[in-house]
Amino acid sequence: MPQNQSLAKTGLALAVVLMACTAVWTQDVTSKAMPGTNFAKFKTYKWVAIEGAAKPDQITDAMIKQSVDSQLAAKGLTKTDGDNADLDVGYQAAINEERQWNAYGTGGVRWGGGMATATSSTIVIGTLVLDMYDPAAKQLVWSGRATKTLDPNANQEKKQRNLDKAMAKLLKNFPPK
Repeated sequence: MPQNQSLAKTGLALAVVLMACTAVWTQDVTSKAMPGTNFAKFKTYKWVAIEGAAKPDQITDAMIKQSVDSQLAAKGLTKTDGDNADLDVGYQAAINEERQWNAYGTGGVRWGGGMATATSSTIVIGTLVLDMYDPAAKQLVWSGRATKTLDPNANQEKKQRNLDKAMAKLLKNFPPK
């Protein structure tokens, strides 16, 4: 086989592997809104703690809030520390680990025997749930979830990029029409 064809096949195989890896780690986002809510009335928001929610460390907490703040500011909302905010915003974060098994076998049923190997690895999936409450009505009006967002093993810059990307994707259609 000529060297150019071999390099082309190797390049194609590498591209397929990279695309598969990208697909596995693509962030998934979902959101839902309370039917009938007039989101145009919300102009200000404040951060609130969600009772019983697990909190990350202070640095990650600040990174999450910074990412959400920039997205909400782009939507025209103003953050306040006062008690008279139009929206209360809170989040919950969870970092789950899943065991992934990779198996490879040779041989077959017809001839018996053969060899098989299996390796396991741990996949960390970070989920962030962002909730918005109407304090006047005392009800949840919007909730969104972004998975594969928080990776405790990533460096700080990569964490911030992942958060920014996830929050942009999550809040893309906020406020709902």
